Amino acid sequence: MLSLTKKTGYGLIAMTHLARLPAEQVVSAREIADQFGVPLSLLMNVLKELASAGYVESVRGAKGGYRLARRPEDINLADLVTALEGPIRLSACVTDEAGHHECTLQVMSRCPVADPVHRVQRKLNDFLKKLTLAEVAEPTVTETADSGEGAALAAH
Repeated sequence: MLSLTKKTGYGLIAMTHLARLPAEQVVSAREIADQFGVPLSLLMNVLKELASAGYVESVRGAKGGYRLARRPEDINLADLVTALEGPIRLSACVTDEAGHHECTLQVMSRCPVADPVHRVQRKLNDFLKKLTLAEVAEPTVTETADSGEGAALAAH
């Protein structure tokens, strides 16, 4: 089963929240943690990594916090997840990094799922590279219906 780690999940929660705010608005890690029920210490570490990778900016001071360093349209999920977790791969034998093949060529030549797994890996990477933070941050039909703004959308 594929699943995101808590680290990546918390990073996506924070990034999505920041993407929904006006561009210059700053929000503290504590505010994000409290609003979404995320452990503050882990969220602070994730935000520090995202700042180091150039995805968020840290603003110091009494009214400090975090804001996006790039436009949500310019952030794809493949790069974001890779910044937090390293290369995305379905299996230990699937990687683009030279020298990191855990399966030997002998095993790969006889492996009945090597080709399908690699095809799925390529499709997953392509999809995540096309999916932007802006798309992830778009309110869902349920959210817009709840706010009264999307009643027509919710009716479909």
